[in-house]
Amino acid sequence: MKPTLTKQSIPAVLFTLVGLALAGCATTAAKTDARDPWEGWNRDVQGFNDGVDDYVLRPVAKGYKWITPAFVDQGVTNFYSNINDISVFLNDFLQFKPLQGGQDAGRFLINTVAGVGGLVDVADYVGLPKHKEDFDQTLAVWGVPSGPYLVLPFFGPSTPRGVGGLVADSATNPINYVAPMAVPLLSGTLNVADKTADRESGSRILDAAASDRYEFIRNAYFQERADKIYDGNPPLDENLEKEMEKELEGEHGK
Repeated sequence: MKPTLTKQSIPAVLFTLVGLALAGCATTAAKTDARDPWEGWNRDVQGFNDGVDDYVLRPVAKGYKWITPAFVDQGVTNFYSNINDISVFLNDFLQFKPLQGGQDAGRFLINTVAGVGGLVDVADYVGLPKHKEDFDQTLAVWGVPSGPYLVLPFFGPSTPRGVGGLVADSATNPINYVAPMAVPLLSGTLNVADKTADRESGSRILDAAASDRYEFIRNAYFQERADKIYDGNPPLDENLEKEMEKELEGEHGK
């Protein structure tokens, strides 16, 4: 039987290719951080992603913001947030959080039915808060180590465990199973444009504040992951605190 490439197999192929590339460059990368043995590769990929962001995503996001009324923009954000709640409540149960899982499943049902497919966040009005759980967090709860820092083309900061989580979470998105493939691609493009537009102000602050943008993003990624995994109460990471202090000292010393 002739092998075929389906949209479900694309993430696995990407993961394999990235792994092979990293294996080839790991011996030559400068090891400045124990968490980041592939720094040479990661800096190059971040440079590529920054270029895509500057010359493609930000201009598209600005155009999207310009032509999209505020209430439509909010509706698009709500729609994709509602789709994401499928992954959230599944990961709640996988992390042994039945109460939160019931709340998030309720959010999805209420917003899908009463919120016109998720365009309106009705659940927020009835006191059901939005949670953020993903399969990377689930793997961490199960004791799977994160592995080294890894910057993915287009996707950005991650780890090998994070790649596994990304693949699993994408499998819970029903839009990815819609045929023809143009539908998921157009939906993904709209989602990226919406997210880029929403984080535009934060990107400008980051560009102005960080003395070494790469190190700042790397440290912020690990800090954000730890905060989510430990539900807002992560253990003190002395190495991370020192790195963040260096960033602040570098900024004040300008």
